[in-house]
Amino acid sequence: MRSIIIDDEQNNIENLQIMLRDHCPQVKVIATAMGVDEGMALIQLHQPDLLLLDIQMPDKNGFDLLQSLPDYDFEVIFVTGYDKYGIRAIRFSAIDYLLKPIVIADLKAAIERAEKKILEKRKNAQLENLLQFLQQKNNKEEHKIALQSSKETRFINPSEIIYCEAKNNYTLFSLKGNESLLIAKPLYEYEELLTDYGFIRCHNSYLINKQYVKSMLKEDGIVLLMDNNAHIPVSRQKKETVKAEIIKK
Repeated sequence: MRSIIIDDEQNNIENLQIMLRDHCPQVKVIATAMGVDEGMALIQLHQPDLLLLDIQMPDKNGFDLLQSLPDYDFEVIFVTGYDKYGIRAIRFSAIDYLLKPIVIADLKAAIERAEKKILEKRKNAQLENLLQFLQQKNNKEEHKIALQSSKETRFINPSEIIYCEAKNNYTLFSLKGNESLLIAKPLYEYEELLTDYGFIRCHNSYLINKQYVKSMLKEDGIVLLMDNNAHIPVSRQKKETVKAEIIKK
């Protein structure tokens, strides 16, 4: 995979090059850049397969670079320090990212996933979704979350999700239209992503969209009756919080 590294610190670039050389022989670093403008020129010149991109840089950030390109026929792995908003946007679109300092096992796994996508010549729908998220960051009605199953990646507006249910290390999404999706990620990962979209963690095993709560029932404790007639339990510890949130809706 012909790759370009863009990071504003030369030391980070050199460390990543060494890690790729020693642990990811399928990657060939063809160019490096320490800023957005230089990086854009190199991308247009070399047309890489893979971009290893820092988010926070002094002049412009990695998102600015992507939004300025006319097209993007490459995979992206973000390599970044902690950036709450940036990481949330990336996770919302199910794009790979690595936190500094980089863990070798995480790097190898991300490179293998990128290689698979490149070999399958998939259209980079996740990157398109990320850019739309950034362009519409204040318009939640337009946001779509990427849900990767074993067969496909679906892009779902949070308003289409009725509730999410923990299934060991998987999450079952119950959607409008009596549809469901089983996703190989634990429920807690989606709690953080969906809280700002009207979702409540009412139980260790359930995350519900409060707009679909039809009523609260008393059945050996509190139970939420959803619009699709599902009965969702409310844990004793979360009872008062859930009641307050439901009243606010």
